[in-house]
Amino acid sequence: MKVLLDECLPIDFRHSFPGHDVHTTEWAGFKGMKNGKLLRAAEDDGYDVFLTADQGFPYQQSTADRRIAVLVLCAVTNKIGDLLPLVPSVERELSTLKQGSVILVR
Repeated sequence: MKVLLDECLPIDFRHSFPGHDVHTTEWAGFKGMKNGKLLRAAEDDGYDVFLTADQGFPYQQSTADRRIAVLVLCAVTNKIGDLLPLVPSVERELSTLKQGSVILVR
């Protein structure tokens, strides 16, 4: 699965998903893009899912007609130590993900 990490997530978090093709927004050339434009660019580049820690995301963007799914990581902070416990839940969600869905991962 092709996964895009939001700018708000630590770069090294990409190593937490060895079975997937994971890139940062900077690596993909999307740094600084806002949500709607970012999702469109990610879809056009073939990304299946966008990972973010922006808990306001579900209220800012409609994804119903999108080909990309969004996983919102709900941790105390966006530091890698707080995010790592969510990895098993993220992996479970990735295995059953549907296009256009927004899922909160706790």
